[in-house]
Amino acid sequence: MSAIDLPGPARRTALRRRIRLLVAATITYNVIEAAVAITAGTLASSAALIGFGLDSVVEVASAAAVAWQFSATDHERREKAALRVIAISFFALAAYVTFDAVRALLGAGEAEHSTPGLILAALSLVIMPFLSHAQRRAGRELGSASAVADSKQTLLCTYLSGVLLAGLALNSLFGWSWADPIAALVIAAVAVKEGREAWRGDTCCPHPLAGQGAPARGQGCADGCC
Repeated sequence: MSAIDLPGPARRTALRRRIRLLVAATITYNVIEAAVAITAGTLASSAALIGFGLDSVVEVASAAAVAWQFSATDHERREKAALRVIAISFFALAAYVTFDAVRALLGAGEAEHSTPGLILAALSLVIMPFLSHAQRRAGRELGSASAVADSKQTLLCTYLSGVLLAGLALNSLFGWSWADPIAALVIAAVAVKEGREAWRGDTCCPHPLAGQGAPARGQGCADGCC
Protein backbone atom coordinates (compact mmCIF):
# COMPACT_ATOMS: atom_id res chain seq x y z
CA MET A 1 0.00 0.00 0.00
CA SER A 2 1.50 3.35 -1.00
CA ALA A 3 1.11 6.75 0.62
CA ILE A 4 -1.15 7.71 -2.31
CA ASP A 5 -3.62 5.04 -1.21
CA LEU A 6 -3.80 6.24 2.40
CA PRO A 7 -7.10 7.84 3.46
CA GLY A 8 -7.22 11.63 3.41
CA PRO A 9 -7.84 13.83 6.48
CA ALA A 10 -11.65 13.81 6.11
CA ARG A 11 -11.76 10.04 5.72
CA ARG A 12 -9.41 9.52 8.67
CA THR A 13 -11.65 11.70 10.84
CA ALA A 14 -14.67 9.66 9.79
CA LEU A 15 -12.84 6.40 10.53
CA ARG A 16 -11.80 7.60 13.99
CA ARG A 17 -15.41 8.56 14.72
CA ARG A 18 -16.63 5.16 13.51
CA ILE A 19 -14.13 3.34 15.71
CA ARG A 20 -15.20 5.38 18.77
CA LEU A 21 -18.86 4.49 18.14
CA LEU A 22 -18.08 0.79 17.66
CA VAL A 23 -15.97 0.78 20.81
CA ALA A 24 -18.82 2.39 22.76
CA ALA A 25 -21.25 -0.25 21.48
CA THR A 26 -18.80 -3.02 22.38
CA ILE A 27 -18.34 -1.69 25.91
CA THR A 28 -22.09 -1.36 26.48
CA TYR A 29 -22.88 -4.87 25.29
CA ASN A 30 -20.02 -6.47 27.17
CA VAL A 31 -20.89 -4.82 30.48
CA ILE A 32 -24.34 -6.42 30.21
CA GLU A 33 -22.86 -9.70 28.99
CA ALA A 34 -20.37 -9.84 31.86
CA ALA A 35 -23.04 -9.21 34.50
CA VAL A 36 -25.34 -11.92 33.11
CA ALA A 37 -22.60 -14.49 32.50
CA ILE A 38 -20.84 -14.13 35.85
CA THR A 39 -24.13 -14.19 37.77
CA ALA A 40 -25.46 -17.20 35.85
CA GLY A 41 -22.09 -18.94 36.05
CA THR A 42 -21.88 -18.47 39.81
CA LEU A 43 -25.40 -19.86 40.29
CA ALA A 44 -24.65 -22.88 38.06
CA SER A 45 -21.05 -23.40 39.26
CA SER A 46 -19.98 -23.13 35.61
CA ALA A 47 -16.27 -22.42 35.08
CA ALA A 48 -16.87 -21.87 31.35
CA LEU A 49 -19.69 -19.40 31.92
CA ILE A 50 -17.73 -17.47 34.54
CA GLY A 51 -14.71 -17.48 32.21
CA PHE A 52 -16.90 -16.15 29.42
CA GLY A 53 -18.13 -13.39 31.70
CA LEU A 54 -14.56 -12.50 32.64
CA ASP A 55 -13.68 -12.43 28.95
CA SER A 56 -16.40 -9.79 28.63
CA VAL A 57 -14.68 -7.81 31.38
CA VAL A 58 -11.41 -8.12 29.43
CA GLU A 59 -13.18 -6.92 26.30
CA VAL A 60 -14.40 -3.87 28.21
CA ALA A 61 -10.81 -3.16 29.33
CA SER A 62 -9.56 -3.67 25.78
CA ALA A 63 -12.21 -1.42 24.26
CA ALA A 64 -11.62 1.20 26.96
CA ALA A 65 -7.91 1.21 26.05
CA VAL A 66 -8.80 1.88 22.41
CA ALA A 67 -11.31 4.56 23.45
CA TRP A 68 -8.55 6.21 25.52
CA GLN A 69 -6.19 6.04 22.57
CA PHE A 70 -8.67 7.61 20.16
CA SER A 71 -9.63 10.35 22.60
CA ALA A 72 -6.33 12.02 21.62
CA THR A 73 -5.88 13.82 18.30
CA ASP A 74 -2.50 12.17 17.77
CA HIS A 75 -3.80 8.68 18.56
CA GLU A 76 -0.76 6.92 17.02
CA ARG A 77 1.38 7.97 20.01
CA ARG A 78 -0.83 5.90 22.34
CA GLU A 79 -0.85 2.80 20.12
CA LYS A 80 1.80 0.78 21.97
CA ALA A 81 0.33 1.47 25.42
CA ALA A 82 -3.13 0.42 24.24
CA LEU A 83 -1.74 -2.82 22.81
CA ARG A 84 -0.01 -3.58 26.13
CA VAL A 85 -3.28 -3.14 28.05
CA ILE A 86 -5.07 -5.46 25.62
CA ALA A 87 -2.34 -8.13 25.90
CA ILE A 88 -2.19 -8.03 29.71
CA SER A 89 -5.98 -8.32 29.84
CA PHE A 90 -5.81 -11.50 27.73
CA PHE A 91 -3.15 -13.03 29.99
CA ALA A 92 -5.06 -12.23 33.17
CA LEU A 93 -8.17 -13.86 31.72
CA ALA A 94 -6.24 -17.00 30.74
CA ALA A 95 -4.67 -17.36 34.18
CA TYR A 96 -7.94 -17.14 36.09
CA VAL A 97 -9.94 -19.35 33.73
CA THR A 98 -7.23 -22.05 33.74
CA PHE A 99 -7.13 -22.09 37.53
CA ASP A 100 -10.90 -22.32 37.84
CA ALA A 101 -11.22 -24.99 35.13
CA VAL A 102 -8.51 -27.21 36.65
CA ARG A 103 -10.14 -26.84 40.04
CA ALA A 104 -13.46 -27.99 38.53
CA LEU A 105 -11.82 -30.96 36.80
CA LEU A 106 -10.32 -32.01 40.13
CA GLY A 107 -13.79 -32.22 41.62
CA ALA A 108 -14.29 -28.81 43.23
CA GLY A 109 -17.84 -28.73 41.90
CA GLU A 110 -19.98 -29.87 38.97
CA ALA A 111 -21.57 -27.37 36.62
CA GLU A 112 -25.36 -27.35 36.47
CA HIS A 113 -27.74 -26.54 33.60
CA SER A 114 -28.00 -22.81 32.84
CA THR A 115 -30.76 -21.52 30.56
CA PRO A 116 -29.55 -17.88 30.79
CA GLY A 117 -26.06 -19.07 29.83
CA LEU A 118 -27.34 -20.89 26.74
CA ILE A 119 -29.36 -17.86 25.62
CA LEU A 120 -26.46 -15.48 26.22
CA ALA A 121 -23.99 -17.65 24.28
CA ALA A 122 -26.38 -17.91 21.31
CA LEU A 123 -27.04 -14.15 21.33
CA SER A 124 -23.33 -13.29 21.43
CA LEU A 125 -22.72 -15.71 18.57
CA VAL A 126 -24.93 -13.44 16.44
CA ILE A 127 -23.91 -9.95 17.65
CA MET A 128 -20.13 -10.20 18.08
CA PRO A 129 -19.19 -11.03 14.44
CA PHE A 130 -20.87 -7.83 13.23
CA LEU A 131 -19.06 -5.59 15.71
CA SER A 132 -15.72 -7.29 15.07
CA HIS A 133 -15.95 -7.09 11.28
CA ALA A 134 -16.94 -3.41 11.28
CA GLN A 135 -14.13 -2.39 13.64
CA ARG A 136 -11.52 -4.51 11.88
CA ARG A 137 -12.30 -2.88 8.53
CA ALA A 138 -12.12 0.61 9.98
CA GLY A 139 -8.95 -0.15 11.93
CA ARG A 140 -7.14 -1.64 8.94
CA GLU A 141 -8.08 1.24 6.67
CA LEU A 142 -6.90 3.73 9.28
CA GLY A 143 -3.73 1.72 9.97
CA SER A 144 -4.43 1.29 13.69
CA ALA A 145 -2.93 -1.87 15.19
CA SER A 146 -4.77 -1.39 18.49
CA ALA A 147 -8.17 -1.03 16.79
CA VAL A 148 -7.50 -4.25 14.85
CA ALA A 149 -6.31 -5.98 18.04
CA ASP A 150 -9.49 -4.94 19.81
CA SER A 151 -11.57 -6.24 16.90
CA LYS A 152 -9.79 -9.59 17.32
CA GLN A 153 -10.74 -9.52 20.99
CA THR A 154 -14.35 -9.07 19.89
CA LEU A 155 -13.96 -11.86 17.32
CA LEU A 156 -12.58 -14.06 20.09
CA CYS A 157 -15.89 -13.58 21.87
CA THR A 158 -17.60 -15.13 18.84
CA TYR A 159 -15.42 -18.23 19.02
CA LEU A 160 -15.83 -18.43 22.77
CA SER A 161 -19.59 -18.13 22.40
CA GLY A 162 -19.55 -21.23 20.20
CA VAL A 163 -17.30 -23.11 22.63
CA LEU A 164 -19.44 -22.04 25.58
CA LEU A 165 -22.67 -22.98 23.81
CA ALA A 166 -21.27 -26.44 23.01
CA GLY A 167 -20.05 -27.00 26.58
CA LEU A 168 -23.28 -25.87 28.19
CA ALA A 169 -25.39 -27.86 25.73
CA LEU A 170 -23.43 -31.08 26.29
CA ASN A 171 -23.74 -30.67 30.03
CA SER A 172 -27.47 -29.92 29.83
CA LEU A 173 -28.35 -32.67 27.34
CA PHE A 174 -26.10 -35.51 28.48
CA GLY A 175 -24.95 -34.53 31.95
CA TRP A 176 -21.32 -34.28 30.82
CA SER A 177 -20.14 -31.93 33.55
CA TRP A 178 -16.52 -32.29 32.37
CA ALA A 179 -17.45 -30.54 29.12
CA ASP A 180 -17.80 -27.24 30.97
CA PRO A 181 -14.21 -26.96 32.33
CA ILE A 182 -12.82 -28.34 29.06
CA ALA A 183 -14.61 -25.52 27.24
CA ALA A 184 -13.10 -23.10 29.76
CA LEU A 185 -9.59 -24.40 29.02
CA VAL A 186 -10.16 -23.83 25.31
CA ILE A 187 -11.13 -20.26 26.16
CA ALA A 188 -7.91 -19.85 28.15
CA ALA A 189 -5.71 -21.27 25.37
CA VAL A 190 -7.17 -18.92 22.76
CA ALA A 191 -6.76 -15.98 25.16
CA VAL A 192 -3.03 -16.74 25.57
CA LYS A 193 -2.56 -16.86 21.80
CA GLU A 194 -4.34 -13.53 21.27
CA GLY A 195 -2.45 -11.97 24.18
CA ARG A 196 0.90 -12.91 22.67
CA GLU A 197 -0.10 -11.49 19.30
CA ALA A 198 -1.30 -8.23 20.84
CA TRP A 199 1.92 -7.89 22.88
CA ARG A 200 4.04 -8.36 19.74
CA GLY A 201 1.77 -6.15 17.68
CA ASP A 202 0.81 -9.01 15.32
CA THR A 203 -2.62 -7.64 14.59
CA CYS A 204 -3.77 -8.88 11.23
CA CYS A 205 -1.59 -6.75 8.96
CA PRO A 206 -3.07 -3.26 9.47
CA HIS A 207 -2.26 -0.93 6.62
CA PRO A 208 0.88 1.15 7.27
CA LEU A 209 0.58 4.80 8.13
CA ALA A 210 2.33 7.41 6.05
CA GLY A 211 6.04 7.31 6.72
CA GLN A 212 6.04 3.74 8.01
CA GLY A 213 6.77 2.15 4.65
CA ALA A 214 4.61 -0.02 2.47
CA PRO A 215 4.59 -3.69 1.63
CA ALA A 216 6.07 -4.78 -1.65
CA ARG A 217 3.69 -5.08 -4.57
CA GLY A 218 1.87 -8.39 -4.36
CA GLN A 219 2.87 -9.02 -0.77
CA GLY A 220 -0.61 -9.16 0.88
CA CYS A 221 -1.55 -10.43 4.28
CA ALA A 222 -0.77 -14.00 5.11
CA ASP A 223 -2.92 -14.26 8.23
CA GLY A 224 -6.29 -14.75 6.62
CA CYS A 225 -7.68 -11.45 7.90
CA CYS A 226 -7.53 -9.36 4.75
